[in-house]
Order: sequence, then C-alpha cells, then structure tokens
Amino acid sequence: MEPITLDFISSLYSKYSKDLAAVRDAQRSFLQERGKSMKPQLDDLEAEITYLLVREARPANVVEIGTFYGWSTTWLLSALRDNGVGQLHSFDIVSTVTQNVPAELSEGRWTFNQGDMRESLGKVPETDYLFIDADHGAKFARWYIDHLFPLMRSGTPTSVHDVFHGKRTLPFTEGAVVTKWLADKKVEFFTPSAAKDPESNRALTKLKGELGLTEPVRPTPDNPMIYFLMP
Repeated sequence: MEPITLDFISSLYSKYSKDLAAVRDAQRSFLQERGKSMKPQLDDLEAEITYLLVREARPANVVEIGTFYGWSTTWLLSALRDNGVGQLHSFDIVSTVTQNVPAELSEGRWTFNQGDMRESLGKVPETDYLFIDADHGAKFARWYIDHLFPLMRSGTPTSVHDVFHGKRTLPFTEGAVVTKWLADKKVEFFTPSAAKDPESNRALTKLKGELGLTEPVRPTPDNPMIYFLMP
C-alpha cells in the first residue's frame, strides 16, 4: 500500500464512494436499531477511512485490539464482506461485542478472543491490518510497541484510536507514547483529527459533500485516530 496521506485517502473516497454510501446507510440504521445497547466510539471520518483502507489493502487477516460495543468491529467486517475475502480476529477483555455484531456480518469471517491481550499473543495471526482501540494508558502502549509491533511486517497498515482529541497528545497517555515511537522511527502518520489537522478534516468533509456523503452516521466531530504503515 502507498503511504497514507490526504491525497491517498481522498482517492479512496472517490474510488469506493458507492460502496461506502451503502455501508454508511446500513451503519446508521444499525445504530438506530440498537439504541442504548450500542455505544459507538469511532467518529464518521475515522470509521470511513478505516473501511476504505481495509477495502484497498484487501487483508487476509485483520487484528482488532479492543472491541467495546462493536462499532469498529462492524465497520471492519463490512469492509471484509465487501472485499469478498478476509478474516477479522478481535481481542477484548469483555465480550459485549458478541451481543451486538449481526450474524450476517460475522458468520464465516470473525473470531472473537476474550481475555487479556498481554496473555493472547499466541493467538495473533500473520496480520495484514492492525486496529488498536483499547487501554489508552502509556503502560499498555509501551507493552504493545515492545511485544505486538515486532510481530507486524513492514508496511502493515495500522490505526490507533484516541490519539488527538486536542492539538497535542496528553502526557503519560498512549498517544504520547505512540507518536514518540513514530517520531523516533521517522514514520509519518495521517490523522483526520479536527484539532490536530483541521485542514485535512475540512478537505475530507468538503470531498464527502461533493460525493453526496453528507448525512452524518454518528454526528461527532473529533476523529482522533492516527493511521500509519509499520516501519
């Protein structure tokens, strides 16, 4: 996959706009149907970008660290379904997600592993896309940088949630640890965060308007996720 930049993401929006429109409609309906039993974490841009990157990468195996209620899980599974190939391997301490993911999305393409991720490394398959949205403390970030990241091949698309709710990362947080690691490795990242990169946020919002993707799925503005390719 080519570097994850605004231009690349914009090209994916145009390339997959029709499929994305259908998934957005489905996710909006799904969220309304689930009501209080679904507490979505991803905002619209970061959910859509995740979907688009999985579509383009066509991964055989996606690894999801942290599922919570399953909002990200359903976006990832939708991308694998639309690709017609690929498996999602999800890890979380709690199993709430299993009550929310529709069978038509999960059947034949999803494995949920309940337990502490630090005791589950042996269950991590050869990974083609890595998605992390779990414990946001510095300690867990240092753990996965030391133990999980070395299992990833160079060039593996990776996303980490809740990094840029503000212009800068907060000290002693996952975001601070991960962005320092990326800087040390001289790895560029992309974020649609309204606080960190308002220009990219505005550009993608404008493009979505041009593509007719204007009705919000989850009307929240932060989009704090970062995306990068493993060094």
